[in-house]
Amino acid sequence: MAPRTTVGSLVLLVSLALLAGCGGTPDRPAPSAEETPASSGGPGRGARTPDQEPTSLPVLPDDLEDEAAMADLAARAEQEAGRAPEAPEGPIEGGDISWPQCPRGMGIPERRTLGLPMPLPSAEFVIMGLTNGPAFFPNPCLADQVAWVRERGLLAGAYAVASYPDDRTLAAYGDEGPFDGAADHDDLRNVGYQQALFNITQMREAGLPSPMIWIDVEPVRDWEWSADLEANAAVVEGLRRGYLDKGYRIGIYSTPALWAAAVGDLALGVPEWRAAGPTSRAEALERCGPAWVVQGGRAAIGQWVEGNRDLNVTCPGAEGEVLGWFHRF
Repeated sequence: MAPRTTVGSLVLLVSLALLAGCGGTPDRPAPSAEETPASSGGPGRGARTPDQEPTSLPVLPDDLEDEAAMADLAARAEQEAGRAPEAPEGPIEGGDISWPQCPRGMGIPERRTLGLPMPLPSAEFVIMGLTNGPAFFPNPCLADQVAWVRERGLLAGAYAVASYPDDRTLAAYGDEGPFDGAADHDDLRNVGYQQALFNITQMREAGLPSPMIWIDVEPVRDWEWSADLEANAAVVEGLRRGYLDKGYRIGIYSTPALWAAAVGDLALGVPEWRAAGPTSRAEALERCGPAWVVQGGRAAIGQWVEGNRDLNVTCPGAEGEVLGWFHRF
């Protein structure tokens, strides 16, 4: 396994300058519109300084292996999706939220919450982040956000950031999972698998029965991807299996450039939530086009940032699939 280094100076420059909402600071330089991740819920990128104390290793809940409860949550989400009203006739708009929208001062030291505004009244769906930035650290106000969405009767979805493990995390979870070490990087696949189980547990505890979980792949400040693209891809492969094993559908949130920089040519062929950064609805819809394919999947949602909010619009032609992505409260 390669040492944990950044994926290269080009990606470092792109991510430091271009991250529009994915955990970067509010006063960061404005990104270009060409290759920009945009969720204010995801992480940014940067090196941990030598004098920074790392956050202690998270502990998985005791009931993480409660197979019946996890399967029940996924089955309930599928059942409710099937009972939802007919699919909309055209694109619909929504928002996404995570730890930055929690009241200020919550969360891990590396990701203190910001109190950013909740989605606009016009939002018809809300995709909620399950992590406090990197994997294994929960969104500290997820239950409150689920309650906010439930009270408004909105379509509710879920996403979670994928991140590369440090040595302690790898040692803790590398042997815990379905991968037996027969293939290179099976320990990293097991870590990804455990990330998925952890995120499903957060959903269950918060009362969020989303039938689909979007895997957020982008640079992660303080939890950088390694220089080994195959090793990075193994983490995502483990996440995929973890969600699918528990009955969930999956999609990918990223941009073509950041996906390639993190996991190379890994192709999952699943629906894509594509980021356009601090641009416009028109640009977000432009990202639905064939020039912006991330990993061989069909365009699902375009996202842009405006007024300290992450705004989203479903891609043209995706109307028939929309209700399969969300739970309607």
